[in-house]
Amino acid sequence: MGFFKKIFSREKKEKLDTGLQKTKTGVWDKISRAVAGKSKVDDEVLDNLEEAFITSDVGVETTLKIIKRLEDRVARDKYVSSSELNELLCDEVTDLLAEDISRSESSDSADFEVPESDDPYVIMVVGVNGVGKTTTIGKLACQYAKAGNKVVLGAADTFRAASIEQLEVWGERAGVPVVKQKMGSDPAAVAFDTVQSAKAHGADVVIIDTAGRLHNKVGLMNELTKIKNVMKRVVPSAPHEILLVLDGSTGQNAYEQARQFAAATDVNALAVTKLDGTAKGGVVIGISDQMKIPVKYIGIGEGIEDLQIFNPREFVRSLFAKD
Repeated sequence: MGFFKKIFSREKKEKLDTGLQKTKTGVWDKISRAVAGKSKVDDEVLDNLEEAFITSDVGVETTLKIIKRLEDRVARDKYVSSSELNELLCDEVTDLLAEDISRSESSDSADFEVPESDDPYVIMVVGVNGVGKTTTIGKLACQYAKAGNKVVLGAADTFRAASIEQLEVWGERAGVPVVKQKMGSDPAAVAFDTVQSAKAHGADVVIIDTAGRLHNKVGLMNELTKIKNVMKRVVPSAPHEILLVLDGSTGQNAYEQARQFAAATDVNALAVTKLDGTAKGGVVIGISDQMKIPVKYIGIGEGIEDLQIFNPREFVRSLFAKD
């Protein structure tokens, strides 16, 4: 079993490295310029690194934290060569994320498992249109089903017919049922029917799609609160996860969306998508640090298995470690 775990982990790492290649190339170009002509890490190198991180969409506040950690490390170790910088970055950024949010970092932990319970594990997915929300739900359904779970999807984004149709396509692809009503129906009613059906049929996982809009925070909050309340009538602890999907290619705009959604509802997990097509993957570090909400999934490609459980250590090493 250990051998197969290692092989699987290596495959995941290769996918991660490939998916983050654009960001890694951009980051390394900037780091190389920051240390050009320098044999050791000094104030000038740190100033250059600060600019490199900010322009890589890590964000100002998180960048300043990283630079402060590097300054402390250099002061403590007295002499740090520029050739040691990559390992130093891996250590300090990983430690920063570990301090922000306590979570397991074992790459051998079982993916897409849910706690044992008589009730289904309910995930409510939120996010604006265009971030890859429904696609992420479809990939989650495939991954959870592949892990041996019985999955039910709920098409509670009743404002867009295309969203319902897209979810049905993913349901067929994953081999899981989709509970729906006609366009314009009450989203809370769809969520209630989905959880009720899932419980009656002994499902392990329920994933609820919701409308992708943020222009009216009060309306959004009321709608999401209503959905949560009706699901609790069937499963009192639901939803177990409120997953916010963000488009990583939008850089700092993704952080702003996270901030607004967190203010509107009790988001407790994040998925950052489309990282393979952008050089702005550093935003994952900033969002994870600033929001104090764990990034649980990252999207690094078009394939179903290119939606990965986020492993902070492997993510950081993929960006900063030399090949």
